[in-house]
Amino acid sequence: MGGRWSRWVPRAVLAAGVVAVLGLTACSSGDDAASPFGDKQTSSDTPAGQAAPKPPAKITLTPTSGAVDVSPVAPVNVTVADGTIEALTLTNPTGKQVVGQLSADKTSWAVGEPLGYGKTYTWAGTAKGTDGKTAPISGSFTTVTPAGQVDASLNVGDGKTYGVAMPIAVKFERDVTDKATVQKAMTVTTSVPTEGAWAWLDDRTAHWRPKTYWAPGTQVNLVAKLYGTPFGDGKYGAEDRTAHFTIGRSQIVQANTQTHRLVVIRDGVQVADFPASYGLESDPGRVTHSGTHVVMSKHETYSMTNPKYNYENVVVPWAVRISNNGEFIHGYAPSIWAQGKQNVSHGCANLAPENAKIYFDSAMTGDPVEIVGSTEQLGAEDGDYYDWALTWDQWLAKSAV
Repeated sequence: MGGRWSRWVPRAVLAAGVVAVLGLTACSSGDDAASPFGDKQTSSDTPAGQAAPKPPAKITLTPTSGAVDVSPVAPVNVTVADGTIEALTLTNPTGKQVVGQLSADKTSWAVGEPLGYGKTYTWAGTAKGTDGKTAPISGSFTTVTPAGQVDASLNVGDGKTYGVAMPIAVKFERDVTDKATVQKAMTVTTSVPTEGAWAWLDDRTAHWRPKTYWAPGTQVNLVAKLYGTPFGDGKYGAEDRTAHFTIGRSQIVQANTQTHRLVVIRDGVQVADFPASYGLESDPGRVTHSGTHVVMSKHETYSMTNPKYNYENVVVPWAVRISNNGEFIHGYAPSIWAQGKQNVSHGCANLAPENAKIYFDSAMTGDPVEIVGSTEQLGAEDGDYYDWALTWDQWLAKSAV
């Protein structure tokens, strides 16, 4: 037909094309779409092209300001979110500053030393928020005031060496009511894997012993974090106690009241076999007790007294204490005639003085002395250390945890 063809587009279709060009779909929200006039529609009040305002510093105190009865070893710190710490002190009632450590990024500060009992501590400082504004750090808290403080002593010392039966004993100066909490505060670690456990022998005494004798050469660390630990009845620990010691060579005494011999086994090899005389068997008060004893101390001379049997200040040489019931291994010349043949002592193991000296020189605190053959058994009434007289199950039953 010669004429130019022209296309008619309905208005509705044209409108839809505009929408398509603008990138909208039928389900697009007008809140986050551009209008046909080029203006960005947004729910924020922030003008187009302007960044959102930065938040102020958010300061957190631990414990919270106003807290009371706080443990002096509880975590104490300040943290800042959306900002950094500019300056900060924690002071005691006399104004002395507490030692603390600021983190590398300056967003936290933590106390670096134990606090005192019954004191109020005050925070003072400033933090700077990401908004550029300075905010104060302030507040205070008060530590617990104990009804009493309980101190403790140890039977082991730093740098010492002990025998393979040595128990660790912690003796408290007052009764402990909350034994479980106190026990959890005491930790034993060893250089050689060693199964062991705590047992409470009475309300003031906790012992730790291995299930079997220590391995020679074991390095042992005791850490008793008692300060700040509740003991029950409002009492708290007075001081921490620690010890690092070594287990020496294995030396075991095997004493038989029926063969009248005392044999020494060192590192699995018999090194001595001495004739001995033990406690008179016809008198229960004089019988040497059977059971595993532990060497407790050594004395070149020792004065023996027993009013019940009418002797006082009888001095004997080379005395090695093996229990708190008066039992020793010592030299005694007057009973040489009976040694190796019959038992005539008042409970001790009598050796010839020269044999007693040989044993004395080799003995170490913590060595086991295994006595068999008598009618009386070592037990709690004999005092420290009767630990090995208990089976492992009996020992575990005395744990508070």
